[in-house]
Formats: sequence, structure tokens, C-alpha cells
Amino acid sequence: MKTQSAQTALTASKDYTAKVKSLADWRGPMLARLHAIISEADPDIIEEVKWKKPSNPTGTALFSHNGMVCTAESYKDYLKMTFAYGASLPDPSGLFNAPFSGATRRAINIRERDKINEKALVTLIRDAVALNTTATAKKKAAKKS
Repeated sequence: MKTQSAQTALTASKDYTAKVKSLADWRGPMLARLHAIISEADPDIIEEVKWKKPSNPTGTALFSHNGMVCTAESYKDYLKMTFAYGASLPDPSGLFNAPFSGATRRAINIRERDKINEKALVTLIRDAVALNTTATAKKKAAKKS
């Protein structure tokens, strides 16, 4: 598994903290809660902040483990968790609620008064990590043959 250097992890943590603090309304604490849930689901997950630009100076939080697992994005009226391979994940609790026209990604929109089914979200994150781990193992096996 690709590991994250201590300096990179520290930078990512500072960037994520800056992102949370930049959201003075309900989105900041909710983004912090999502971070805690993601970390609980997979303590080995790699956290980064990507795609900084003038319109989004604090960037987008990206979480990966053997590939991209999900992003946590903030918008004016909601937060969005986008799962890179969400279409391949079981979702018996119906967490995916955002419209997506593609055949790969799926997302969860979280609005101010929404309650998070934390148990189902932990399961979804773990399933996404397992999917990445299986895909990585298959790629390595194919290279050896």
C-alpha cells in the first residue's frame, strides 16, 4: 500500500482543518464529523486536499486507500461525498441520493438538517476500500502472469 509521509500527512491535516474553519455555518462541524467517520471506518486512509483554485481556495478533501475512495466537497447549501466507484458498491441503506448521469461515481448530498446514518456510512466506506484493495490485488496478479 502507498503510504503517506509524515510531512504530507501534516500538510493534509492542516489543509483539512483550514477547510473546516473556513465554513462558519453548519457545514464546518458536519465536515469535521464526516472526517471522523471516514477515519473510524479506515484508520489507514490517506487524506489529501486537492484542486485548490481561486473559486475554491481551500480545495476539496480527497480520501484514498489503494485508490480514490471518496471526496468531501462543500457547496453553498450542502456537502457532497462523492464515491469514485460508488456504482459498484452495495447501498442497502439508500445513502446515495445525488443524481449522477455517469456509470461509475455515486454521491451523497448532505443538507443542514439531514441526519447521517453513521453505521451505514462506515460500511459504505469500508466496502469502497475493499473494492479498491481487490482491484489493486487483481492488477498486481495480472502483471505477474
